[in-house]
Amino acid sequence: MTTPFPFVAGQVLTAAQLNDIQNLPISDKTASYTLIAGDETKRTIMNNASATTITVNNSIFTVGDVIQVANKGAGACTITAGAGVTINTSGSLALAQYGGGYLLALSASTFTFFNLGGGKGYGTATGGIGAPTAVTINSVNYQYLEFQSTGLLTVTKSGFFDYLAIGGGGGAQQFPSVAGGGGGAGQLVCGSVYLDTNQTITIGAGSSFYSYTLVFNQAGNTTIAATSPFSINALGNQVSSKASDYGIFGYVGGGNGGPGGSTPAAITESTALGYRGGTSSGNTNAGGGGGQSARGGNGSSTTGGSGGAGFDVSAFIGGSARFLAQGAGGGGSTAGGTAATGGVAGSATTTPPNGGANKGQGGGGGNGTITTGNGGSGIAFIRFAV
Repeated sequence: MTTPFPFVAGQVLTAAQLNDIQNLPISDKTASYTLIAGDETKRTIMNNASATTITVNNSIFTVGDVIQVANKGAGACTITAGAGVTINTSGSLALAQYGGGYLLALSASTFTFFNLGGGKGYGTATGGIGAPTAVTINSVNYQYLEFQSTGLLTVTKSGFFDYLAIGGGGGAQQFPSVAGGGGGAGQLVCGSVYLDTNQTITIGAGSSFYSYTLVFNQAGNTTIAATSPFSINALGNQVSSKASDYGIFGYVGGGNGGPGGSTPAAITESTALGYRGGTSSGNTNAGGGGGQSARGGNGSSTTGGSGGAGFDVSAFIGGSARFLAQGAGGGGSTAGGTAATGGVAGSATTTPPNGGANKGQGGGGGNGTITTGNGGSGIAFIRFAV
């Protein structure tokens, strides 16, 4: 039997229940799950053939609470920190099939995860532009590989791998005698995956600048594998193909669709998808492209909107700040929009800057019939603890 946790005042327990005090109820989950109050009195077990997460939010548990988690599904289950939460561990937060452990609450927002094994640890691999680079992040020693072009990830030891991938950036708009919007950033995705075979990593190309009279140019997707049992896909930036959606808007970051004509605010946006481009107030200014971390700025008077902020990948690979996936500045008749940190600005000429290669950046917006303003290609990083 299982003990009827949580106890309530006045409850009478039988001898059998007292003798079986450590037999906690099992809480089976078949989809990604966010822990709630009371889960410290259960065993939360994931059961899904695809990758899932178990998220720990702030101010749910109190000091000393122990939350038991396990994974019996074929898909990897990753213990994930919610907003304002820190989870420390000497092992991996990713659980393979039959892996498990427990979270110990040191405060309402700080936890230690004790990985009790039964699953797989990190693997090792080679590939990309050179030998693995050694880094230490949050007291954990890692090595990472960087892919700037399509190539093979050679798995030399099966196990978990962390990934960060960015799709190709969008090109700028082209308008005769009109300021055009800056290109949006490619989508950024990151997570962990269990690999036991070699995988092809495809790096997405940036899209070329495009005319309002033509169908848009779709940037390429950055992918890690392309078929089952899994596919990791960072979308290249894309924009709407409807003629009414061209005009004077910067385009969204994260490959999340065009600005929707005069209603760019209708775009779904988040740190997981990227952010929309800015708007314009007339033909002499255009919005900046949306970035991974912020919206593009709005154009004003004769100046284009600023490019949307990107993401500092040093949080993943260590080292100095390295911003990627920025939206580009929009075009203006007298001045282009300013660049996001590490990104490209807009222009008042017909030759705005291209997005940087292997940065997933949008191309800068220009003024009139432009001849440049292409989006930049994507990039991928593979990391494993050593």
